[in-house]
Amino acid sequence: MDTPESLPETLSLERLELNLFRGVSPSMGPGRIFGGQVIAQSLLAAYETVEDRVCHSLHCYFIRPGDPRVPIVFDVDRSRDGGTFTTRRVVAIQNGKQIFNLAASFQVVEDGFEHQIPMPEVPGPDDLEDDSVKQRKMMEKAPEEMRKMMSRPRPIEMRSVGPSSWTKGPKPAENSVWFRAAAPIGTDPHMHQVIMAYASDMNMLSTAMRPHRVEWQTPGLQSASLDHAMWFHKPSNFNEWHLYHQDSPSASGGRGFVRGSIYDAKGDLVASVTQEGLIRMKTPEAKA
Repeated sequence: MDTPESLPETLSLERLELNLFRGVSPSMGPGRIFGGQVIAQSLLAAYETVEDRVCHSLHCYFIRPGDPRVPIVFDVDRSRDGGTFTTRRVVAIQNGKQIFNLAASFQVVEDGFEHQIPMPEVPGPDDLEDDSVKQRKMMEKAPEEMRKMMSRPRPIEMRSVGPSSWTKGPKPAENSVWFRAAAPIGTDPHMHQVIMAYASDMNMLSTAMRPHRVEWQTPGLQSASLDHAMWFHKPSNFNEWHLYHQDSPSASGGRGFVRGSIYDAKGDLVASVTQEGLIRMKTPEAKA
């Protein structure tokens, strides 16, 4: 059995200058860079300029498709170092052009009021089949190149609670999936945040597609993440199972909006996510 990809290695950065870093993408052939990768590497670049504080929120925009064959340069702006909060802005660049930007805020660890919405009651991960097994079954009659791509080891293990997004037919605009990092992350709590941010881009837009009988492979479908925001509420160990509950309250104007709540196995809400993305059927004049 192939060894799953080590995300701490994949996402690692080379420091070029005080506030400049360079990252590369895994070799997976042509296409575009996975959005979660550039989110995670941008957050990691920001962390390289911050001491003794923890990210509590990030907000980002996807500007251009990233080319996985070209290294990404991350330019960090040290916007502010305050008494409690630190702010950073990161611009990701390829071929002299911005492909992505991120603003993140970091806070000194402190205690305060606490409340949360409860975790949905769903079957646990041990009672569910791994999504990769379901995919391999569905890909048995697919072209060989697609089967090879879909059968490679995934860095994030996922177990869907209900029907997966690639099953046919309309489905409610909500989704729950258990997920975790497949390979050991280590003891650095910042890296657990970074890899959770990487995984937070998974399944989001597909949740907005569920009522409309479309999926990623639907001929003529044009889809892309436009913006992404994330709030970290509590530290967690992302080598352990987490429940990612998502719902899409709106789709209109060629865009789908999705909300996500991430719970650890004990039921603590550890992060919240929102994303808006492009979902439309291509027309001759359509251009993102």
